[in-house]
Amino acid sequence: MSLVITSRVVLPESELMVRAVRSSGPGGQNVNRVSTKVELTFDLPGSSALDAAAKARLAALAKHRLDAEGRLVVTSQLTRSQVQNLEDARQKLAALVRAALAVPKRRRPTRPSRGAKERRLSDKRREGDKKRERRKRDHGE
Repeated sequence: MSLVITSRVVLPESELMVRAVRSSGPGGQNVNRVSTKVELTFDLPGSSALDAAAKARLAALAKHRLDAEGRLVVTSQLTRSQVQNLEDARQKLAALVRAALAVPKRRRPTRPSRGAKERRLSDKRREGDKKRERRKRDHGE
């Protein structure tokens, strides 16, 4: 049941926990009898599959899905089938981990070019001239 994220990153089964609970919403008698909603819990702090930077990015990315111990909880109640909901939860977790593995580019601060400065100032001058022309003139000269 280990979850393959990329060719290099695989979340081992020991770090994943699956729990089936009763689903909410429509479904008639089936919703009262069968536990089809799936909660997939990933032990983020104790994970050996991810490095510290990826763990930090994943925690920031999914901060509303973390429980009190820092474990990542992904739920799915998309279908009435527990098996399909488990697969959906696994896909959601894989997408989150893939997003956290992507290292963001560092921003390199830039300055506006001379031409951009000149265009900005000439536009500013033009707008000021336009407003100055609209002002009331003193006709008592």
